[in-house]
Amino acid sequence: MTTEPLTETGRQSHTFKAEVQQVLYILAHSLYTDREIFLRELISNASDAINRVQFEMLTNREVRDPDLEPQITIEVNKEARTLSISDTGIGMTADEMVEHLGTIAQSAARAFVKQAGEGAKQTASEIIGQFGVGFYSVFMVADKVTVVSQSYRPDAPAAMWESSGGDSFTVGPATRERRGTTITLHLKEDATEFADPWRIEQIVRRHSNYVAFPIMLDGRQINARTAIWRKAPRDVTNDEYNGYYRQLTLDSQPPLSFIHISTDAPVDLHAILYIPSRRERGILERRIEGQIKLYSRKVLILEEAKDLLPAYFRFVEGVVDSEDLPLNVSRESVQSGTAGGSPVMQRLRKTLTGRLHKELNELAERDPEKYRTFWKEFGPFIKEGIATDYEHRNDLLKLLRVQTTKSGEEWITLATYKERMIPGQKEIYYLMAASRDAALSSPHLDPLRARDIEVILFTDLMDGFMLSGLREYDGLRLRNIDEGDLDLPGEVERPAPAINDEQFTALAERIAAILGDRLKEVRTSRVLRDSPARLVADEAAFGREMQRIQQVLGQEVQMGPRILELNPAHPLIAALAQRAASNPNDPLLKLAAEQLYDNALLIEGLHRDPAAMAPRILQLLELAAGVNTPQA
Repeated sequence: MTTEPLTETGRQSHTFKAEVQQVLYILAHSLYTDREIFLRELISNASDAINRVQFEMLTNREVRDPDLEPQITIEVNKEARTLSISDTGIGMTADEMVEHLGTIAQSAARAFVKQAGEGAKQTASEIIGQFGVGFYSVFMVADKVTVVSQSYRPDAPAAMWESSGGDSFTVGPATRERRGTTITLHLKEDATEFADPWRIEQIVRRHSNYVAFPIMLDGRQINARTAIWRKAPRDVTNDEYNGYYRQLTLDSQPPLSFIHISTDAPVDLHAILYIPSRRERGILERRIEGQIKLYSRKVLILEEAKDLLPAYFRFVEGVVDSEDLPLNVSRESVQSGTAGGSPVMQRLRKTLTGRLHKELNELAERDPEKYRTFWKEFGPFIKEGIATDYEHRNDLLKLLRVQTTKSGEEWITLATYKERMIPGQKEIYYLMAASRDAALSSPHLDPLRARDIEVILFTDLMDGFMLSGLREYDGLRLRNIDEGDLDLPGEVERPAPAINDEQFTALAERIAAILGDRLKEVRTSRVLRDSPARLVADEAAFGREMQRIQQVLGQEVQMGPRILELNPAHPLIAALAQRAASNPNDPLLKLAAEQLYDNALLIEGLHRDPAAMAPRILQLLELAAGVNTPQA
């Protein structure tokens, strides 16, 4: 941004940076719908300015006009084709105008230009405000904008900023009696609707009805002003809850559920917490973390209070207000949970967390379909909580949903699994795999299917993280069925071996030599029935759950040697044993051994390079078709 010399009026001209000019051009010429969003952005900025001065006054009484009432005023003039919005907020100096109104973060500008350029006639509400360009939305409706501001600093002179949305703006001295800012829009010919008081009132009610400060138009307050979270829940309609959620999040979809808390014990608390219907809040909004706004006695003290809820509830949106938070508490102490705010913050956190657990469990009972939607979107967060929050683990386990070998497409609770256990079963059995289909084809299921034992199928990468800290449920041990020493309830008839011990030993030794240090041992399986082989874990092996955590973190998976169990009753193993007996160096044995090993890794989701199997599979197909004979 370049600066020109002062003019005779004391005003100085500045040139916008190239990326800002691109943003302004798009706003003025390329966004055709929802132009009314500019007013939402200006009101939001005005509200923020008032919040900022109120927060400043908590610790600083040397503020210009300390008794000035918080208020936002809108004035329209049809004849002059102007719209003005004034606030009694913190105000700006000339230097602050250059900083705040003359620049946009370069990364944000680039992102905005990219998104706006990806499609024609995009909806302004989908992209305005996401990249820090909210103020500049005025150029969708105005061909000139004038800003006059008086800073809260007693010794700072008033200043004026003006631009026609081209490549430059000017800043200079101005006259203003009271603290605050007035933005005047000189409307374009096709934007005269925004000089109509009725139209302005409709926009305010739609987008800014619950702004905490009075919005005045023609001497009347046109917004509800009474914060929705300060009302009794019985006095708020579903439309009002949904409307406030849209204003809070800009999400076009209604929330899945919400909690409205209004109580004075054990802590004064007025809050609304929303559970969104999806992780990504809109077409272009990619964030998956919500924001909890924290108020102390109706004064916003923290835009994003991360410590008010456990980390695994970070998808929740909402607002929290408490009379018990001291007004002189600093934002830093609130966020870190230190100083005077600590006991109150702990009580707030405990109350909010408990209510969220209660609401989610009740949602599962009263509306299973909605809860399935919740689980699909936010299940990984609950699994994270099970792994990390021992204090609330029992509550979180009630929220856990799993699929099993008997559940089909349905999701069931661990309590339901326990109810369906067979007589004599004393453990909860689970299997980890890359996908549901892979799990259902796993050889590990052979002995459990034979006994009609239900098995939980864990196929999400977060499952490994959860299971690393979850060893039992309601007195029952969770047992991975890839372990080699399973002691299963019930007796089943074992199929008769198709080869003798000598033949099996010869094959086992040959496969062990082929696979080398990837295996600890090759042995006869006591449990396999329909599958030729399986890889089982050694007690001393690195935890399978931890291997999946490494995958989540993008780290190299360090796999220790496994035990390969072969089924001597399976026709494939019998045929390979016969080939090994007639020719221990038969090239087919190497192909088969490698493929059996890779198949086992693939099913478990631990294969590092599945594409590497392709040449070997082709060789096996050619051999089966009689095309050629593999070479040793």
